[in-house]
Amino acid sequence: MAGNSRRPGAIRKPGSKKGARVGTGGHGRKALEGKGPTPKAEERTYHPAYKRKAEAEKRKADRQTGAQGARKGVVRGTRRPTGGAEVVAGRNAVLEALRTEVPVIAVHLASRIDHDDRTREILELSSTRGVQLLEVSRTELDHLTEGSVHQGVAAQVPPYDYADVEDLLDVADESGVPPLIVALDGVTDPRNLGAVLRSAGAFGAHGVVVPSRRSAGVTASAWKTSAGAAARVPVARATNLARALADLKKSGLFVVGLDAGGDSEVHELAFATDPVVLVVGSEGKGLSRLVREACDAVVSIPISSDVESLNAGVAAGITLYEVAQARRSAR
Repeated sequence: MAGNSRRPGAIRKPGSKKGARVGTGGHGRKALEGKGPTPKAEERTYHPAYKRKAEAEKRKADRQTGAQGARKGVVRGTRRPTGGAEVVAGRNAVLEALRTEVPVIAVHLASRIDHDDRTREILELSSTRGVQLLEVSRTELDHLTEGSVHQGVAAQVPPYDYADVEDLLDVADESGVPPLIVALDGVTDPRNLGAVLRSAGAFGAHGVVVPSRRSAGVTASAWKTSAGAAARVPVARATNLARALADLKKSGLFVVGLDAGGDSEVHELAFATDPVVLVVGSEGKGLSRLVREACDAVVSIPISSDVESLNAGVAAGITLYEVAQARRSAR
């Protein structure tokens, strides 16, 4: 055991043991020297505030560089593609997509098609833009469009890129008129969404908001029903519709719901000339409880007692017409 004391490191070196200190004597202050004040949250790259600031700056840059494109009807994009390519069927829908510079991948034409002014313009625009033209049989077109009425013409377009809700306010700001937005609550039929988009484009709405879940998206069916309006009217997706409506209220918009048994009739809408969001519920269930509670007012459309309700597309069209009339009268 005596030999163990000669092992290297077994003997403590003189002065190596730390002794007790009385008070700090300023020894701990060195750790704070030279670091300066704590950076703001938006200056720290890992902080959510920094990400929000970066997104806001990106939206501002997009608004400055893409305002002209938005006015021309270019689909406003963001970050949430739906998946595979969509098929737009029908002469009017395909022609409108080409006119509004939607990035069409390919145009399919039925062999021995009976040409008219629309198909001739489709050929001209496709050639000018370098879009691939494919001559196919009507059987192939039926398969490509899943049996929908295609009139011998179909186009493949990239997945629809949904806007942010804030982007719709940017579109309204660029237009110079009070914001007019349509929100859909529980509308699951894409044809109803297409009809709403068509009415929104006809009466000057700045965009449509749909929930991310349990709601219709911009599919080929919606494109077809919209008659090309989906290329001009941006659609935003909201993770939580009630929360999105609350945020729009904070931005100065009034929220008006459409539902049976409302506080007033649609032609008496008090907020028509103000910044407003029109919320349309599903044909069967109407507005959900949380969405109805978020509304500043609920209006109804008077109909015959023989009819239970109107579908979302018709209800939105009637209400948008009333708003457009009120705004024209107020000029």
